[in-house]
Amino acid sequence: MINLTIDGKKVSVPAGSTILEAARKADVNVPTLCYMKGVNEIGACRICLIEVKGGRVLLAACVAPANEGMEVYTNSPKVREARKSNLELILSEHDRSCLTCVRNLNCELQAIARDLNIEELPFEGKRIEHEIDDLSPSIVRDNNKCILCRRCIGMCKNIQETAVIDAQNRGILTKIGCAFDASLDEIACVMCGQCINVCPTGALYEKDHINRVWDALSCPDTHVVVQTAPAVRVALGEEFGMPIGTSVTGQMVHALKRLGFDKVFDTNTAADITIMEEGTELIDRVRNNGTLPLFTSCSPGWVKYLESYHPEFIPNLSSCKSPHQKFGALIKSYYAEKAGIDPKNIYVVSVMPCSAKKYEIQRPEMSVDGLRDVDAVLTTRELARMIKTARLNWNSLCSCNDSDCICAFDNPFGEASGAGAIFGVTGGVTEAALRTVAELLTGKRAEDIEFTDTRGKDGIKEYTVRLPEITLKGAVVSGTANAKKMLEKIKNGEEYHFIEFMGCPGGCIMGGGQPIVDALAAAECDVFALRAKAIYGVDKSLPVRRSHENPFIKKLYEEIGEPGGDRAHQLFHTAYAAKEKYPAELHI
Repeated sequence: MINLTIDGKKVSVPAGSTILEAARKADVNVPTLCYMKGVNEIGACRICLIEVKGGRVLLAACVAPANEGMEVYTNSPKVREARKSNLELILSEHDRSCLTCVRNLNCELQAIARDLNIEELPFEGKRIEHEIDDLSPSIVRDNNKCILCRRCIGMCKNIQETAVIDAQNRGILTKIGCAFDASLDEIACVMCGQCINVCPTGALYEKDHINRVWDALSCPDTHVVVQTAPAVRVALGEEFGMPIGTSVTGQMVHALKRLGFDKVFDTNTAADITIMEEGTELIDRVRNNGTLPLFTSCSPGWVKYLESYHPEFIPNLSSCKSPHQKFGALIKSYYAEKAGIDPKNIYVVSVMPCSAKKYEIQRPEMSVDGLRDVDAVLTTRELARMIKTARLNWNSLCSCNDSDCICAFDNPFGEASGAGAIFGVTGGVTEAALRTVAELLTGKRAEDIEFTDTRGKDGIKEYTVRLPEITLKGAVVSGTANAKKMLEKIKNGEEYHFIEFMGCPGGCIMGGGQPIVDALAAAECDVFALRAKAIYGVDKSLPVRRSHENPFIKKLYEEIGEPGGDRAHQLFHTAYAAKEKYPAELHI
């Protein structure tokens, strides 16, 4: 252990700790901008400067090692002046249109400027006007608001290992960009949005679908249906000051009805359909010597990663559409017929924790009979903005969850099992599938349906389920870097039956469209654990916890035929194909 003093407080930390880590253990708040533990630890912004007694220069606390006997000062006049000057220099080159920025009041740069009492800017740097890259269907990049913290690079290169962005040029011309100076839309970006979640400013944000949804809601001849993913309900409350991991299903549904949606359905119902389809596909491949292992296809970021980086594994990918795409197809066919509505007059909106879903809905194959399955995707953040624009009082929204209350999903597309709910967390798809597949293979109803080996934050988890007919071996993978490792294991001869892949580390609850938690708050609590606990709480609270026991699912398949049948294939399945990493016209 290393013993040192920080602002008069004695603290002991393990050898190898930084001064920043020691300060946080001593409950001393040292400001940071570029630092994010495990993602970006490079000392670029110099906002975390501290003074060490006897030292010649100020040190960046995030990279400076703590040494035995150190006396550290984090609030000396010299430190305060240096931090303020450094921030003023950053702001001198920054597009300071804060009131119109998507991150206004949720911006780390803005918050530190307030804390350091920045009232005027003595420097006026040479501003380089950058063209906004808004060609991607999912992500907008505005380098005018970039402070070159490089967190996005750290996330893309070190965590996701796709490395499609990096710093370009030098000096004042430095910017974040893609190879060949291409747009994010022209390269092998998987649209996961993890770069958005770590950006401290408004330099990265999701492609906005809010206005197109308002337009649909205001059209009297359009029947607007909204569906909500399981991960949204355990994070939306954070946008209204509620603790991380608070389940707000009732308030969410009530708010959507107040916004004017004609029907509010639960994507969890479509997750149950996914289990029936992928489960049937798995059983068929196991029994008939099909291509194994079967890979899940629920995550559009993961699917795009596979198509771009490892197309040789496309035969392993389930032909299923993701749950919300299945639901869109069902709403514009089955539901339209039942409700007596022309499918052309139905507008389907998905509220998702994912920025890649915006890319997914515009894929040509995501349509049936010429009609696009889903017309717009709102992230959790965008839904919160709409609720605020409508001036709805969040605290007055009903949360009783009674089946006959205004805060309940509309039926029959609001009937979902607990298995559908856990789709929102890494390992959830696998656990939900095992609850059904194990019983279909054995013909017996299992007493214990919680497969805890699939749970947890680890990027790769393996499991084995022994059944009379077969021993199922599988894995749960989240994050594209871990996907790469798993695919290498398969190439090296490891055998599995079923593997769940999610593009985002931690799964949908940590998706690129979820509420942004600043670096300090993320360091002080386990966001994943809190949101995951809420998801599993939803599962346990429901009377039906197996997809195949959902009454609506039983009725649906009585009418459209068996899972994997002709009608199911028309609505719920598609085909995936290899994609180039870079278009030919960009090649040197």
